[in-house]
Formats: sequence, C-alpha cells, structure tokens
Amino acid sequence: MKFIIPAILSAFLFVNQADAQSPVHYTTAQAHSHNDYEQNIPFFRAYYQQFGSIEADIFLKNDSIFVAHDQKYITSKNTFDALYLKPILDQIEKNKGSIYPDKSLGLQLLIDLKTPGKETIPALIKILKPHTNIFYPKGPVKLVLSGDVPPPQEFDQYPDYLFFDGRPEVQYTKAQLEKVGLISQDFAKYTHWNGKGVLVKSEKDAIQAVIKKVHDQGKKVRLWATPDNVNAWKMLMNLGLDYLNTDKVEELGPYLRNRPDAEFTADKIQPLYKPTYRNNDKQSKVKNVILLIGDGMGLTQIYSGVTANRGELNLTRFLNIGFSKTSAADSYITDSAAGATAMATGKKTRNRAIGVDTNNVALPTLPDRIKPLGIKTGLISAGNIVDATPAAFFAHRSDRSMEALIAHDYLRSPVEVLIGGGAPLFDKEKISDSLRIKGIQYSNKWQDLNTLKTPFVLLDDSKTVSILNGRGNFLTEAFTKAQQSLSKNEKGFFMMAEGAQIDYGGHANKVPYVVTEMLDFDQLIGEALRFADSNGETLVIVTADHETGGLTLLDGDLKKGYVDGHFSTNDHTSVMVPVFAYGPHSMDFRGVYENTEIYEKILKVFNRYGKK
Repeated sequence: MKFIIPAILSAFLFVNQADAQSPVHYTTAQAHSHNDYEQNIPFFRAYYQQFGSIEADIFLKNDSIFVAHDQKYITSKNTFDALYLKPILDQIEKNKGSIYPDKSLGLQLLIDLKTPGKETIPALIKILKPHTNIFYPKGPVKLVLSGDVPPPQEFDQYPDYLFFDGRPEVQYTKAQLEKVGLISQDFAKYTHWNGKGVLVKSEKDAIQAVIKKVHDQGKKVRLWATPDNVNAWKMLMNLGLDYLNTDKVEELGPYLRNRPDAEFTADKIQPLYKPTYRNNDKQSKVKNVILLIGDGMGLTQIYSGVTANRGELNLTRFLNIGFSKTSAADSYITDSAAGATAMATGKKTRNRAIGVDTNNVALPTLPDRIKPLGIKTGLISAGNIVDATPAAFFAHRSDRSMEALIAHDYLRSPVEVLIGGGAPLFDKEKISDSLRIKGIQYSNKWQDLNTLKTPFVLLDDSKTVSILNGRGNFLTEAFTKAQQSLSKNEKGFFMMAEGAQIDYGGHANKVPYVVTEMLDFDQLIGEALRFADSNGETLVIVTADHETGGLTLLDGDLKKGYVDGHFSTNDHTSVMVPVFAYGPHSMDFRGVYENTEIYEKILKVFNRYGKK
C-alpha cells in the first residue's frame, strides 16, 4: 500500500494542528482520547468523532507490542498492530492518503511507553518501518512517544517520524525542541480542582503561566488527569489548553462540534431607551394596551440578551415584574396554541387548539370583547400570521394545523391591522380578494407599508426571515406603523406584537439564533416604552407563552457580549415565564398567576376606562 502526500499538504496539517497555538474556536481536532484502548471499541470511537489526538499505552512482551493499561490485561487480541496500526492504514487507504475524509484534518497518536524505551522503541520502529510514508512529516499521522522516553540529548538518534512528549519544566535546546511533538503535565501539579465552580486565582494563574510558556516555544500543551465534564472542558478552553483530555469520547465530540451553535458574541451594543416612568405604578387611566410576546422567551433567553448587550436591555429597565404559569388544560407543558389562547381568551385549552375551549367551542377573544368599547386591535408577528400565537387572537379552530381555515377566520375578526408573514396562503385562498371587497387594504409588498390606511393587512414573507438571514428592523417598523394608525382612534387600541423567532432558535438549538432574536425583540420593547412615555396612558406588557429549548448558560462575558449556552431539549419546557409591565396599572401584573390572568387583567383595565 503506497500513498503520495505532498509535503506542503503534510506541513499544513501539522503546522495548524500540532504546533500552532491555542485555537480561537475549538473543534474535535483539539480532543484527546485518553486511555483510548479502554474504550469498548478502541480507535474507532474517537476516530468517528474526528478526534485530533488518540492515546495508546504499549507494552513490549516476547518481541510483540501490546496495548493495555497494565500487563495483566494483555491478550493475544490487543496488539498495537490490530488495534491501531491496521485501522489507521485501512482508513488512509479508504480516504486515498488522508486519515480523515476531510483532508485538512490530521491525527496525533500519542504512544505511552510502559516498558523500558530502550527495548520498546526499536521494536516499535520495526513494526512502523514499512509504513513510514503515512507518518508526519510525510503523512497525516503524527507519532508522539510518551512515558519512558530517552533523554532529550538522544532525541536526534531516532527517525524523523518519531516525536517526543516533553515537559514544561525541561529546558530544551532548539534542536531538541524540533523533536518535541507535544508538551504534557499532570493537572494535579497545579491544582486539585474537581471541575465544579471555578479555579481559584492562584491556581488559574499557574496553569495560564505554563500554557503561555509552552506556546512561547511554539508548541501545544496537554494536561492529563483533568476533570472530565462540561464545566471543566469549558474552563480549560477558556485557559487556552490545546488538547482536552477525556474518557467521555461520545460526550466531548458532540459538545465540540456544536460550538458554532452554542456560542455568540455581539459585535456591537444596541442603543437603549431611557424610560421616564411616566405614570408607572399609578392606577390612572389606560387608553392603550401593548402586549409583546416573546415566543419561547424564558429567563435564560432574556439573560442571554442581557449578556450580549453588555449587561442591560430595555427589558431590564422595567420595575414591575411577575410570573406566569403556562400549563395547558391537557398538559403540564404548553404549546404556543394553548399558551396564546389562554392570554387571548382567558381560558385554558388543549395543546394545538386555537381560540376554543376544551370542547372545541369557540371562545370570544380579547379583540372581540373590546370592540364594543370602541377599542381597535392590531396584530404583528415576525413569523407567519396564521401561526399559533397571532392566530389565537382572531381564529377558532380545534387544531393549529388548519391554517387555511385559520386564515379565513380573519375575515370575521374585528382586528383592523395585521402585519406578518403568510402571503402565499392568503393569496392561494383568495383571502386577499375578500379583504379588498370588505374595504380592507391588502399588500404583500413591504414597501407599501407607509401608504396603507387602516384597516389593512400587510404580509411579506421576505421580511419575516430570521435576523441572521436579514429581516432587519421589521418589528420596530411594523410597530411604528401600527401605533400611528391605531392611535388615531379616540377610544384607544390593543396591540399584540410577537417576537416569534426566539422560539424558532430554541427549537433549532442555536444560541446565535436565540440571542439575535432576543436583541431584536428588545428593540421593539424600547419603541413600546418610548410610545408609552409619549402619552402616559399606555400600558406595556411583555411576556412569553412558554420557554423553548431548556436553555442553560454555561459561560458568558458581560464585557465582551459573549454567550455560551446549552439546550436540554428541542421542544418547550414547563417553567414559569416572566411578565414585565410598564405604565399605569403595571403594578397589577406583579405576583405569580396563571397565564389566563393576563387576559383578565387587560380586560379589567379596558372595562374600567373604556366605557364613556
């Protein structure tokens, strides 16, 4: 078996993977399978996770080399050739000269000599000699010998494809350092930290000093016997350790591969509105109510936004805060349909039901109840307007999947302003024609926003993509248009605006998606506060229908706007969600209560001041 690997490619592999300093973004190339031979499938478990480093302890016995942790575990089956050399050769043949299908990836094989090196190394060389073309500097596999290695002054006596595991306290000459493939040390030499909490400063400083010293030599560093859990991995990554030592191959692999979806750093600080607290805490007149629903927004999603924005959001400037219990009539965990129906009708219903009770009987919605008071309604969503949350305020269906029928329900709704996505369905069902017949302006082009007059419907799906995909200022622009249109009504208005895609990010388990949507939703909150202060008769309520993803924040930096999160599920959870209120009667929303109480509290305020 012969492979020709250009020297330039070979050099690229290991300048980037073995001798460069700590990567900014960790991947499985920085994972080291410690005691790999103790895995129930040696080599392959780490290989299929695309680990950059694998460790094998070897013993010389009767002129044969075996892999084991102790001599008593040696059997005829666990030879170095069978467990490591042959699988490596097979994969390189399969990948036409590369160890991994991705030709940019290499592999470090750390061979720990458990029997005297003077006898073991020559025996190892004898086994390796027919295959030297696969080893660095010619090939994609770098061999690093550890354990009973020769003294540094003898390094140059060994073949160019054999490198040695150094120690940070040893002073190497320039020539000796060229034969050092890695520098390792016992973690316990610096600390006995168990992986929980954080390292004390003196111990952290000691480790960082060692890492810096090794990096200054142009080498990578590994610490053995490190704690082996998520918190420890993250701490060691923050310190800049080059290889993460693990026995949990199939936990560390997915964790590292998921780094792009788990981390986010905001590139700028969003401007915030400074509220005047005009009539905040007062029991004075409420003319307008603005209900802002961050779909899927729990406390962690909020704090991810706080962190990304360097410590503060518009949302953190609210003074009156409560908690809403979100369970559905038939489930401990609600979906958006039942959650929104509770806020829109004041009644619990089954999951998937829209604007109906548990017997599928239509319930009057908040827009229905306030219409006799002369109060007008507008609905905005950064998603499809017939999706569960906005639909609960105008439709009555037994299942949220009945989107065509939900769209038709809008024709019987008192809602006067509708902005979101869903144009293809409205066009297909010819609802757009029916709207025009009823005297309701309709457009599926965002550029028409400022020309439309109430009542109107604007659905443009190109403007309801994610923030990451270029939605822009859809929510704030839609809000401005809606409040300008609805404010002309002397009796006041009710507006529900949904940050729909916080939920989408939770379902996708993507922290950047969640955080950017949270930040965008907070800009909407700022505009709502600004409007409330302009008249002193507007109550702003911010809440969620449920939390999505079971998001946990494992790390962050308030100075850098950096967030690192982990999801426990790709679905909803049952935790209570916060309710923030601002303006007159905002104190009514303090406490802990069922989500149906949000409807009751809004209706009570309108009934108190709506009749003239």
